[in-house]
Amino acid sequence: MTKTHPDGEPWQWPEPTWRRIVGRARAGRSLRPTHWPEGARCAVTLSFDADHETIPLRDTDESPMRISQGQYGARQGVPRIRALLQRAAVPATFFYPAVSALLHPDEVRGVAGDGHEIGIHSWIHEVNTSLTYETERDLSLRAAEVLARLAGRDPVGVRTASWDFSVNTLQVIREMKLLYDSSLMADDDPYELTDAGEPTGIVELPPEWIRDDAVYFNMLRFSALRPYTPPSAVEEIFRAEFDGAWQEGGMFLLTMHPHVIGHRSRIALLERLIAHMQARGQCWFATHAEVAGWCRDHAADAAA
Repeated sequence: MTKTHPDGEPWQWPEPTWRRIVGRARAGRSLRPTHWPEGARCAVTLSFDADHETIPLRDTDESPMRISQGQYGARQGVPRIRALLQRAAVPATFFYPAVSALLHPDEVRGVAGDGHEIGIHSWIHEVNTSLTYETERDLSLRAAEVLARLAGRDPVGVRTASWDFSVNTLQVIREMKLLYDSSLMADDDPYELTDAGEPTGIVELPPEWIRDDAVYFNMLRFSALRPYTPPSAVEEIFRAEFDGAWQEGGMFLLTMHPHVIGHRSRIALLERLIAHMQARGQCWFATHAEVAGWCRDHAADAAA
């Protein structure tokens, strides 16, 4: 549904209006570093959005079938992912809605105990753009408290649910003094977020829909609109994205979901991809927090 704007239709907007809109949470200076640790050519940072049962709950859908799909991510997906990461000796970042964490507290403790990062991913996978500033702030603070208590350390980064970044989200992130966000898509490599032209110090680790497993798999509500993509085609896309990042000396960030990538046919895809990256060599496998901290401290202009 088209929203009514106080300044009328977009073609009627005065210049200050559209400049103000595009100036929110805008990409500022590049934070691509002068070098990666240990002489690496490419930074690889894997992430898993552990939504579990929260998406149907968010949609007020009490269907046991849909809730069971989310439960699959906890029962089968996360154990397979943890085992693969342990075999490959690769760290990762797991973003949890607080309700997912409360439903599966031992899982969060176990993932954190494995040495992986726990990041904020909303309260119950809510849609931020439908919330007031006060509500979004309250839910974000409550989510951070839950994750800190279960993981044993404060979260330093956020990925908004469905990458739904509202006009208030950046203000909330700044008030929470977080290190990074991973919701916006203005670049391939890390950059600093600006707010109305002002540098914020917040590191953006940009994701992308084409580097998200859920875009290709298991989107049953949209299956009539989009043909099924075989795992081999998805693997080809992910590998090409990595190869490009390696050639350019940049960052490869992959977004996955336990209830998607955790299936038998798909976890094998991830295992082959990790093996390909390790065989290529000169890759620094790191959490989102580690990449964000390194880029903040080693950006090209910071070293000048």
